[in-house]
Amino acid sequence: MKMNDKKLTIVGTDIEEVKRLNNLSGLSYNQVKQLLAEKYANKR
Repeated sequence: MKMNDKKLTIVGTDIEEVKRLNNLSGLSYNQVKQLLAEKYANKR
């Protein structure tokens, strides 16, 4: 991808870079909540 092909927000945030870093960061808050709820439901 060339420098000019980057998708930037109005303030200059590189959207694709944010998505890439989010994928590397692990579970989101909502994913953790869902996982805990499923484990709790399975124990009952």
